[in-house]
Amino acid sequence: MAYQTFQQEYFQIPVVTRIYTTACFFTTSAVQLDLVTPFQLYFNPELIFRQYQVWRLVTNFLFFGTFGFNFLFNMIFTYRYCRMLEEGSFRGRTLDFVLMFLFGGFLMTIIAIFVNLVFLGQAFTIMLVYIWSRRNPYVRMNFFGLMNFQAPYLPWVLLGFSLLLGNSVVVDLMGIAVGHVYYFLEDVFPQQPGGFRLLAVPESIKRIFERPDVDYQPMPEAERPGGFNFGGEPAAGQADDENEDR
Repeated sequence: MAYQTFQQEYFQIPVVTRIYTTACFFTTSAVQLDLVTPFQLYFNPELIFRQYQVWRLVTNFLFFGTFGFNFLFNMIFTYRYCRMLEEGSFRGRTLDFVLMFLFGGFLMTIIAIFVNLVFLGQAFTIMLVYIWSRRNPYVRMNFFGLMNFQAPYLPWVLLGFSLLLGNSVVVDLMGIAVGHVYYFLEDVFPQQPGGFRLLAVPESIKRIFERPDVDYQPMPEAERPGGFNFGGEPAAGQADDENEDR
């Protein structure tokens, strides 16, 4: 009975979020069980391009470190904000969501060559948080009961949290930078005079893989969610909005 309940809940998770978070969990489990080592997963341009170990282009996004606080923290944020994006502004637009993944991963891979980063999963999580936060600017948040702020400040709060923990802020800054580039190209530039969507999936491909749906437009202010307290209960209005979305 418990297994059936878990299975039902698992397959209710949107497909991209389900695949990505599951891959992250099993990659970390494989390392924990000594089936593979981090040295077989990390980003190394020389091994990728000279020895054709192309899997490293993907696996470096799937490993958050061995089981512990850092892994749990990153997995919670990855699952939550990936799912909220997929069920929110990317609802019915799976290919656009996949394109966002590919664009973000490609840009981070290029940057990683110059900043000498070997695992990019945390930066990718920050990118997801940044894009969600910019698309929900009026959401009120509470960070573990310590401070209240609006959603666009969340990536910077996480950067400060990383700094307090003694982690490098380069990872967070990369996630914020790549997230901002995507947000500008997808939400800001198309609204300018003469602007257009640079990252749109061709309609011919959409017709093959997706049901026809309305293209994403930035949500009007009057329809923004009411707010969310991270680490607490949803603020007034948010619970109803989320229930309606589902």
